[in-house]
Amino acid sequence: MNELESQLRLLVTEACKHPPGSPHRQKNLTRIIRLTSSKLWRENVPYYQDALQQTWVYFCQNICERSTGERYDPNRSTVITWLNYYLRRRLQDFYIDTQKQQSRTASTRVITSRSGEPEDQLDPIDNLPATPAAPPILDDVRTWVEADADGELRRVHVDGHPHVNCQTLILRRLPPETGWKELAAEFGLAVSTLSSFYQRQCLPRLRKFGASQGYI
Repeated sequence: MNELESQLRLLVTEACKHPPGSPHRQKNLTRIIRLTSSKLWRENVPYYQDALQQTWVYFCQNICERSTGERYDPNRSTVITWLNYYLRRRLQDFYIDTQKQQSRTASTRVITSRSGEPEDQLDPIDNLPATPAAPPILDDVRTWVEADADGELRRVHVDGHPHVNCQTLILRRLPPETGWKELAAEFGLAVSTLSSFYQRQCLPRLRKFGASQGYI
């Protein structure tokens, strides 16, 4: 076991001695995040930050107690291996969702009958399973965003587009998230503009909220 793995194992042990949301657990989880961030799998895809965000939520929920998945077992893998496995699975999910959205766009059409009258539209999305219920942490995030008690999330917006603000984008990106291409078409902005704004302005505020609640 190398030095980093040993340090991470000690931090996990120390974090889990304290109750969820406590300053001591939060401090140790933050140290784990800082040590592992540079070691995680990287991909140059538009949805990477969203997959990474879900990974950190999963980490906070399952590192000490079983919540939305199996509790972390240090005897089975290192923290980095555990996180990378989950992150790559989420990236795969986002990729599949992107392919489905593209398939939906290509396949949804009005079929004209021989009489010239339009028949029912065929939409493959209708056959997809229902989205599973969001974990409790997402309910907390949604409540915080919708309340926006100090109005900061509404005030911070894309230049010249006050309706495209952090409140709107965070809500639209919570599971089941709206794709960047759909948002770009809806708001008349480039995907890169929306994604860059989200990463620079919205994610830091989301992380700050998560830290204040002891999630990260």
